[in-house]
Amino acid sequence: MRGGDGLFEVEPVEKKQPQGRAVAVDKQFRAFDPHQVLLLPPSLDDWLPEDHLARFVADLVDEVLDLGPVLADYTEKRGYPPYDPRLMLRLLIYGYTTGVRSSRAIERKCADDIAFRYLAAGQAPDFRSISRFRRRHLDALADLFTQSLHLATKLGMVKMGRVALDGTKLQASASKHKAMSYGRLVDKEERIEAEIAWLEAKAQGLLADAEGADKAEDETFGVDGKEADLPAELDRREKRLAKQQAARAQIEAEAAEKARAHAEDKERRRQERAGTGDERAVADAAEQAAANARPKPKAQANFTDPGSRITKNSDGAYIQAYNAQADVDEEHQVITAADVTTNPSDALNDTTMLDQSAANTSVHPKQALVDAGYSSETNLEAARERQLAGGTDTFMATGRLAHDEQVPPAPRGRIPRKATLKERMARKLRTKPGRKAYSRRKAIVEPVFGQIMTCQNGRQLLLRGEDGARGEWRLLAACYNFRKVFQHAQTAGLAAVIA
Repeated sequence: MRGGDGLFEVEPVEKKQPQGRAVAVDKQFRAFDPHQVLLLPPSLDDWLPEDHLARFVADLVDEVLDLGPVLADYTEKRGYPPYDPRLMLRLLIYGYTTGVRSSRAIERKCADDIAFRYLAAGQAPDFRSISRFRRRHLDALADLFTQSLHLATKLGMVKMGRVALDGTKLQASASKHKAMSYGRLVDKEERIEAEIAWLEAKAQGLLADAEGADKAEDETFGVDGKEADLPAELDRREKRLAKQQAARAQIEAEAAEKARAHAEDKERRRQERAGTGDERAVADAAEQAAANARPKPKAQANFTDPGSRITKNSDGAYIQAYNAQADVDEEHQVITAADVTTNPSDALNDTTMLDQSAANTSVHPKQALVDAGYSSETNLEAARERQLAGGTDTFMATGRLAHDEQVPPAPRGRIPRKATLKERMARKLRTKPGRKAYSRRKAIVEPVFGQIMTCQNGRQLLLRGEDGARGEWRLLAACYNFRKVFQHAQTAGLAAVIA
């Protein structure tokens, strides 16, 4: 600045024109004022489209679902009033439907997402409240699956003409590096027991002479050391030993139960061949097998989530996981049965899943499509009995085909009388009707798993333990069915379709 009143001399700078395209100064723009004060408070209801999924979830919770199991848990009148269960259910159902499952993520969405703010009516529950509500009412949330299936059935979306059964591996909320084999557990236990014995002997020696206790403690712990240091080290090792002993007991109990079941089945088969029936002999054989059972050295248990197992997923990688099962109806790909098991093999779930599907819908399917993972002599016998009792015609693959391998045609002529159930099923799948029916299996069930993994972010479980995994998987299945109902009822509206 020039002049007598200026402190510094500054050369005038020529004003630069903005770079780029010239501004059309004569153009009129719509009024835009981010700081405009509103006369009336804004309504979240006006910010959400009429056909939005959040509106469907709100109507579903308020008008359709039976909230009795949740409300019945609130019996204590004292204390600070909790959040309305309808609010929490709205958030959890919408979150699990759209892939926002973490309680912290839901809390953030209640602040910066219009749909969540609409469902919460402007409230913002903290993540601890959301997490506690989910854990406290897990059984009631899992029961939403049955309600979702009944709603889909009421809308005519479930026909039970043809169903497909399959399983997928859900990653547990635990690292596989926190697992330890049975052989290593035994070795570790011996080492830790020796360390505990040494520490206890050291502590006893330090306290033996009462007069020299202070001097001995100064030499052991240091002048500024604490007396609790050594007991804390003992406590840490004892807790580690307790965890390892619990894991070892779990592996031994599972081995005993597996041996017991195998011995019972073997003895019953022997008695059937001999034409006898002695349940006492079956029980004795089972108990003897359980008593003599020894776990395999490589059998493992996880310290973080003991119910999970190391298993191979569809990509061939080994992960700490649970085995999630789903039975899907062909008409609208609605899930009719959902469960979680700790056994990596699918073979043990065939009968229980198809029975659950029939119980949930009160109808036996006309056809059941099952892949080779369920193939076993027991399941083939159950399929024959199911056809006689309920009319369900089962198509079960007896082996896997190589890539691009074609199913050979069925041999001509009558089936040999001595043909086993597996040979009969293999021949059945090689006929034209068998190939046509079984070719629909992948198209029915695999897209369901794909949508749950991608749209609902359901690849990894958040809750631990078999009960937690089962409850969360059934909640995921319920929200998947609710999305199917929403898509089916989107044009007419939920109230009109139900009426």
